[in-house]
Amino acid sequence: MAAAARTGGWTAIKNINNPHVKEIADFAVTEHNEQSGDKLKIGSIIKGESQVVSGTNYRLLLTASDGSAVKRYEAVVLEKLWLHYRNLTSFELAH
Repeated sequence: MAAAARTGGWTAIKNINNPHVKEIADFAVTEHNEQSGDKLKIGSIIKGESQVVSGTNYRLLLTASDGSAVKRYEAVVLEKLWLHYRNLTSFELAH
C-alpha cells in the first residue's frame, strides 16, 4: 500500500468550487429531499473536508433553502468511484 494515501484523518478541501465537490453537495441535498420529503434547494458550499476510508468520505458545510429560510447544514457522503457508489451518511442542521 502506498504511504501517500493515509487513511483516517480529515483533510480540508482546498477548492470547494471544484465541479466534483459541487456534484457531491447536489447529491447530498437531493438524497436528503428524497429521504425526508423536504424540498431544500442548495445555496452555497461554505467549506469541505475529505477522509480516505474504503472510498472517500466528504463532509460539507453548505447552505440550503426551503423557500422561506436559508439554513446551514452539514452533510457527509461516502463515495466509492470505482463502484459508481454514493451514500448519504448524514445530513443535519449545522450548529
